[in-house]
Amino acid sequence: MTRVTWHGNVPIRYKLLLGYSAVFFLTFAVSSAVVYSLVRRTVEANIESALKNSTEVIFNLVRTSAAVAIKNHLRVLAEKNRDIVEHYHAQQQQGLLSVEEAKRRATEVLLAQRIGAGGYMYCIDSLGVVRVHPVKDLRGFDVSSYDFVQEQIARKEGYLEYHWRNPGEDEPRAKAVYMTYFEPWDWIVSASAYRDEFKDLVAVNDFRQGVLSLRFAESGYAYVIDRQGKGIIHPERQGENLLAWEGLPADLLARMLREKSGTASYDWHPPTGALPRQKLVTYNYLPEYEWLVVSASYLDEVYAPLRRVRDIVLATLAGSLLLVLPLTFQIASSITNPLGELMRRLASGAGGDLTGRVAGGTGDEVGRLTSYFNAFMGRLEAYNASLEGEVRERRQAESLLRESEERYRSVMEAAPDPTVAYDTLGRVTYLNPAFREVFGWTLEECRGRKLDHFVPDDCWPETRNGIQRILGGERLSGIESRRYTRAGEAIHVSISGAPYRGSDGELAGTVITLRDVTQARRLEREVLETGDRERQRIGEEIHDDLGPHLIGVEVLSKVLTKRLAEKGLPEADAADQIRVLTAEAIQKARGLVRGLCPVHVTDNGLEFALKDLARTTEVIFGVPCSFRSDGEPGVADNAVAAQLFYIAREAVHNAVKHAAASGIAVELSRRGAEVRLAVRDDGRGLPPAPGGGGLGTRIMGFRAKMIGASLELTSAPGEGTSVVVAVDAGEPAAAG
Repeated sequence: MTRVTWHGNVPIRYKLLLGYSAVFFLTFAVSSAVVYSLVRRTVEANIESALKNSTEVIFNLVRTSAAVAIKNHLRVLAEKNRDIVEHYHAQQQQGLLSVEEAKRRATEVLLAQRIGAGGYMYCIDSLGVVRVHPVKDLRGFDVSSYDFVQEQIARKEGYLEYHWRNPGEDEPRAKAVYMTYFEPWDWIVSASAYRDEFKDLVAVNDFRQGVLSLRFAESGYAYVIDRQGKGIIHPERQGENLLAWEGLPADLLARMLREKSGTASYDWHPPTGALPRQKLVTYNYLPEYEWLVVSASYLDEVYAPLRRVRDIVLATLAGSLLLVLPLTFQIASSITNPLGELMRRLASGAGGDLTGRVAGGTGDEVGRLTSYFNAFMGRLEAYNASLEGEVRERRQAESLLRESEERYRSVMEAAPDPTVAYDTLGRVTYLNPAFREVFGWTLEECRGRKLDHFVPDDCWPETRNGIQRILGGERLSGIESRRYTRAGEAIHVSISGAPYRGSDGELAGTVITLRDVTQARRLEREVLETGDRERQRIGEEIHDDLGPHLIGVEVLSKVLTKRLAEKGLPEADAADQIRVLTAEAIQKARGLVRGLCPVHVTDNGLEFALKDLARTTEVIFGVPCSFRSDGEPGVADNAVAAQLFYIAREAVHNAVKHAAASGIAVELSRRGAEVRLAVRDDGRGLPPAPGGGGLGTRIMGFRAKMIGASLELTSAPGEGTSVVVAVDAGEPAAAG
């Protein structure tokens, strides 16, 4: 059972208050007795440091005040000379002076002024060309390559410091300039002076009072002297040579000038005959003005606080030791023992043992802390078990995810078709090896960039439409287009694409597959051209061989019928029937020839062939088919005319066979070099076909591409079908 003392239920704040108070007094007394000498040296160092800091403050005050005084001096000069330039410009504006005369007079006035020993006025323009300068050879010279000139051109107004090496000098010298801009003449009026000559320009009265107002201890003060010991700023010896003081060591100033900055102490003998007092000075050197900034104070005044501290320590030491030791020991034990047990249990918990608990018996904060610790360890033990299970599940999920990613990447790498993945901004995130083999670009070259350069200009409308559809969540399949390879070759591709989403379910980008169908399209074109040639050959054979043969049969049948009729034989009617059938066969052969070999397109022109197509459609299928032309001359290229005829015939046959049209209209028009062929019907529309259209539609598309034409096919259920072909056919041909 835990022992409860008389103060066991006292709130811990009171324990800490009493304990810390006792420890403070005890520590103060013991440390004061043991390290008093160390404290003395520390206090001395701090006092000296404070004096040094004060000297540094005065030093910065003097430097800043002097710099401000120089800046104001240069500013007044620059603005005054700008007023002079404005005066002569005003006389020029009034017609009293020419431009050259006004600038000449202004230049004379500016160059007549000197700033200190080596300072002067000069002007440059916005291009960095010197317009006014004491050195004539520099006038008209371009100095824009210098950094400070570039800054002058950029700012035109304000204060600037830089380094400049004059001809004949080994080292550059610090220099300052204040500039102001006179826009009518494009002059940057500048007043410049060397920093080592600032002492001749500084108005000491501007900051004298600020230095004299600083005091240290009871009678300490600050002052400024030059290299000869002359008092630049001094509360008593202003303008006098301080080396002439009888109570001042002779080598003090030489030491201060040699060391530039530091601390020194010496015995000061007042001229009044009083006892000598030890004095402490800290000093710092201003090289541009050759001044020493000094802070001086008496040591007995500086160390007065230390003596008072010593007296207080000695007075409180004895009482503190007698009061705080027993009380501190007892209170500290009541706090540290339970806390020590908690620390041991926490160390065990940190090592992985979460089963440890601390027995509590007090009602103070330590006892409640023990209860909270036990509850925390219980929950931590439960959370740890749950977390271990979640970690196992997470590791399993990550392992499966990695396997899935590797599997999908392997699939993408092994895909035979070029595949590219984009983010939502159209930048490449992945290319598979097939893309590199077909198009020539690698993933390292394209990652994070757009592939706009491999899309031909004429393919952008359909490309943008496809991108919008995919980003809208739609999947695309079998969209034909063209793309450039790295070598600049345009190849035909079949594009399929779909959006993909990230782990958060948001749209992350698109995946596009570009199947190279150039060879397939070439083979299809060759098959189509071979079919046309074979159709042409068959038509020619029917026309040149079968046609004459049938005509011969018809003639013989007619002769046979006549002879049989002359003899009065009943077989004459059968022979005449043979003649009639033979004549019908001749007409059908001629129809086949027109379909297989549209000789009438070459011989009579496209208009005649389309008109004949309309007439034949009405005769054969019984469907009204009209033809209308705007009367312009026909197509000059027979190959283009033949393909247009084939497209029109395919559209008409589709309207009759698939759309059940009750009326068909064929229109041919021309606007300049463009020929437009339109076939429209009022049928039920073409049925949807997988893969982007049926065979007839694809053949029409191939034929249009063969002659470089555009094909637009629109069809809707119950609204009919419209096929429009537009081609650049060159100069109009004479009518056949």
